[in-house]
Amino acid sequence: MKLICCNSNRPLGEKIASYLGASLAQASIRRFSDMEVFVELQENIRGEDVFVIQSTSYPANDNLMELLVTIDACRRGSARRITAVIPYFGYARQDRKTGPRTPISAKLVANLITEAGADRVLTMELHAGQIQGFFDIPLDNLIIAPVFLPNMEKRAAKADDLVIVSPDVGGVVRARAFAKRLGADLAIIDKRRPAAGVSEVMNVIGDVAGKNCLLVDDIVDSAGTLCNAAVALKEQGANDIFAYVVHGVLSGGAVARISASPIKKLVISDSIAATESVRIADGIEQLSVAELIGEAIKRISDEKSVSDLFK
Repeated sequence: MKLICCNSNRPLGEKIASYLGASLAQASIRRFSDMEVFVELQENIRGEDVFVIQSTSYPANDNLMELLVTIDACRRGSARRITAVIPYFGYARQDRKTGPRTPISAKLVANLITEAGADRVLTMELHAGQIQGFFDIPLDNLIIAPVFLPNMEKRAAKADDLVIVSPDVGGVVRARAFAKRLGADLAIIDKRRPAAGVSEVMNVIGDVAGKNCLLVDDIVDSAGTLCNAAVALKEQGANDIFAYVVHGVLSGGAVARISASPIKKLVISDSIAATESVRIADGIEQLSVAELIGEAIKRISDEKSVSDLFK
């Protein structure tokens, strides 16, 4: 097995390597003066099972190109099998046509990864499950439950009444799975989007009065949806509100927006490298997915079941 980590999230790559008792392969991934990506593998990978670790987070286009060029370098270096390990899959929100003459960019990215030479993909909590069907190569989509549930159970132990809340209809399946595991009730925020990146809460479906709420979602970007949902829950009489979101994109003024909202604590994973503002924020906690991804990598390399991780 060879682990190659690109530049988007080196701390996570190092944690994964540490869990596996391995070291990251020596590779030079740098830019020419015009910002072209250049990759040089400095170890022999001929006949090896290679895992390329790269989140396609901000800057999404640069990080995606790094991933593609590194995969191509591995293919031309005669790797036996190449697995693209993408903890956060960028462009996943563009999974369908939202209007006339608009792209399905998630499908385009799937084609690029496949054509670059990847033999399989390992990712986590895809924004839309159908993206798995965009790939003509095997794809493993890890779920966050083993990482978030122990932390959630601590909240549940201190709460008489707990409600799991989905901030939109699209996340109901995820929220219901957590509610079932915790033996909690389920509530749903009914929202609409008048424009891209803008959300308005219409209704709260479910009883949240006098209860502690755990908002569950896959991506927090501008945090508008999350904060609006928290305000709506407070207006319906909710007590403490916590948010559990897998991928902390947290662009623009998201951190300040969360700090000023009724959300007591936002828990995210380290699928995206934390910025300085995220690291110093009192209201944001980051849990590592290194063990989860590391164990999945080990099982793929050993030709064992990945789905058994979640039983």
